Amino acid sequence: MTAIGALLGLILSIVMIIRKINPTYSMILGAIAGGLIGGISLTETVTLMIGGIKDITPAIIRILTAGVLTGVLIKTGAAESIAETIVRKLGKTRVLFALVLSTFLLTAIGVFIDVAVITVAPIALAVAEKSRLTKMTVLLEMIGGGKCGNIISPNPNTLIAAENFQVNLFSVMMVNLIPALLGIFVVLLIIKWLPGNGELVSKNDFSVSQHQLPSFFQSISGPVVTVLLLGLRPIAGISIDPLLALPIGGIAGILIIGKTNMLKESVSFGLEKMSVVAILLIGTGTIAGIIKNSDLKDYILNGLAALNMSEFTIAPVAGALMSAATASTTAGATIASASFANIIISAGINGIFGAAMVNAGATVFDHLPHGSFFHATAGASAVQIKERLKLIPFESLIGFSLAFISTLYCWISAMYF
Repeated sequence: MTAIGALLGLILSIVMIIRKINPTYSMILGAIAGGLIGGISLTETVTLMIGGIKDITPAIIRILTAGVLTGVLIKTGAAESIAETIVRKLGKTRVLFALVLSTFLLTAIGVFIDVAVITVAPIALAVAEKSRLTKMTVLLEMIGGGKCGNIISPNPNTLIAAENFQVNLFSVMMVNLIPALLGIFVVLLIIKWLPGNGELVSKNDFSVSQHQLPSFFQSISGPVVTVLLLGLRPIAGISIDPLLALPIGGIAGILIIGKTNMLKESVSFGLEKMSVVAILLIGTGTIAGIIKNSDLKDYILNGLAALNMSEFTIAPVAGALMSAATASTTAGATIASASFANIIISAGINGIFGAAMVNAGATVFDHLPHGSFFHATAGASAVQIKERLKLIPFESLIGFSLAFISTLYCWISAMYF
C-alpha cells in the first residue's frame, strides 16, 4: 500500500476531527479512504483495519480494568485530598511548585491529565487569587505538571505503548522517572517566560469544596499498592499483570479509606471514563493498521536518514507527529507505537526505551485545539479561548523538553549501561 494513501487517510481524519466530527468515526473513515487511495481493495482495507484493532485489544482490556483505580481516586475524594495536602504543606511562598507538583503526582498515580487539572483547578484558583497570579499562569502550571506525570503513569498512553512494544509496564514507567522529575524544573523555568499581563484570578472563578476528605496517606494507599504489585516483576521476578494490579490497587485504596459503600459508584465512574478511551482506541487501531502496512513508515525512516538523525529519534518523532494529528496523548501513543514498534526494535533499540520515548513524544502536541484536552482545561480554569491559544507554544515547549530529555536519557542508558 502506498504512503500517499496512508498519509491522505490520516490527513482526512485530522480534518474531520478539527471539524468536530467524532474522533473515532473520523479515524475509521480516514482508514477506509487511506486503504482505497493507497491501492488496495475494500476487503483488504477492512482486513488491515480489523488487524489493527486486534493488535491493541489486550491493552483495551487492561485500560478498562484501570477504571477501578481511577474511579476510586476521584469519587472518594482521594485525588482532591492529595492536591490539597501538597498545596497546604508547601504554602503560599512555594505556590508555583505546589501546583505543578499536585498535578504531577495525581497524573503519575493514574488520574487522567484532564481530570487531574479539573480536580486541582478549584484549589489552584483559590491560592492564585490570594497570590495575585494570572489564570494563564495557573493553567500552565497544572498542564506542565500533568505532562510530566503522564509519562510515568499507568494511564492508557503508557499502557498502550508498553503493550505494543510487548514490554513490562513498570519498566516503561521507571525509565521516564528521571526525565519526568527533571521536567518539573523545566516547567518552573518556562513559567517565568510567560507574559504577566493575562487576566487575574477572581473569587468568582472558583468555589472551595467543604466535604470531608480522606487523609493523604489513605488517599495515596491505592496507587502505592498498584506500583508495588507492578514492581514485583523486575524486583522479585513475580509477574502481576496490570489487568490485576490496577483494580487491586483501587479496591485496596477504598478499603483503607473506609468508603466501601462507594465502590459501586467508583467503579461505574471509572468504567465510564475508560469506555470513552476504549472507543477512541478502536478508531486509532484502524488507522494504525493502515499506516503499519503502508510505505509511510519507510519514507519517515528515509527522511530521518537524509537528515542524518539517529534511530533513537524515530520513537519520539513518531509520538509527536501522531499526537499532533489526534490532539491526544493516548491516540498519539497508540498509533505511533502500533505503527513503528517493529521498526524501532529492529533498529536495535530496546523495546522499553522505545515505549518510553514514544510516550514522551506523545506529550509534545496533545494539547492542540482540535482535541478535547484544550477545551476541558480552559473551562476548568476559567481561561478565555484567546488566552488559552497563547499557551500552546509554552505547552509544546514543555512536551518537547520531556521528549528530548527522555530520548537523551535512553540513548545514554543504551550506550553506557
